[in-house]
Amino acid sequence: MRAVMRFLNAVGVLVLCGAGTVSAQHPQTREGFWIGFGFGGGSAHLSCGSACTFNDNAKGGGPTGYIKLGGTLSQSVLLGGEVNAWVKDVSGATETVGNVSAALYFYPQPKSGFFLKGGAGYSTYQIGDGGTATGNGFGLLGGVGYDIRVGRNISITPTGNFYLGSDGDVTDNGVTVIPSVKHSVVDLGLGITFH
Repeated sequence: MRAVMRFLNAVGVLVLCGAGTVSAQHPQTREGFWIGFGFGGGSAHLSCGSACTFNDNAKGGGPTGYIKLGGTLSQSVLLGGEVNAWVKDVSGATETVGNVSAALYFYPQPKSGFFLKGGAGYSTYQIGDGGTATGNGFGLLGGVGYDIRVGRNISITPTGNFYLGSDGDVTDNGVTVIPSVKHSVVDLGLGITFH
């Protein structure tokens, strides 16, 4: 996890150093369909119902990823959908936390690449060890990012995301194995966006 964060910091510094020159060559314009994806690292906090706890191995740092797509409403507002996920290996079992959200992306200054985002939708928690135990519920998404234009229709996009979910009871074949699971994830990532 530390190596991932160091790599992302180094790439972020290099990208930001060249942002002024690149932005001058490729102005920020937004129109039509767009799609983006990225990877990073983040930390998850997990909780569950009474008389239940997650051990430290099941929480903390892990790799993250996202994919987003949608349409342009104006130079300041985009509407789309975003899928965010955090993954960790816990003693040979794969633990996955994720959100699928309808999201709004707001650019306070249309000529800038800086944006805020917020959304709501579906959340999930899964743990797999042979079979898969799953819980699903309601989730929220928030975050910030910056589109750094490297081409007429391409941006490198550093992001910071926060997503949480109330995943409900995690069941395996109809049997509750973890009651009332909730998650929150904070991550930093680097992606590419096609405008």
